[in-house]
Amino acid sequence: MLQDVLAEPEWAALLTPVDRRGLTPLFWLHVRPYGEVRLDLNARLSIGTLGSLGGA
Repeated sequence: MLQDVLAEPEWAALLTPVDRRGLTPLFWLHVRPYGEVRLDLNARLSIGTLGSLGGA
């Protein structure tokens, strides 16, 4: 719907570059590229030592 409104020159001319930058978070705020991440700050990650990672 927003694309249709901004396709009209009289509406598109009303937006400044600052206004256009403000639109970007509206479309990307809900996106979680890595899925849902739940942190348990009371537990430790079981990460091995550097030797077990195949390092030099």
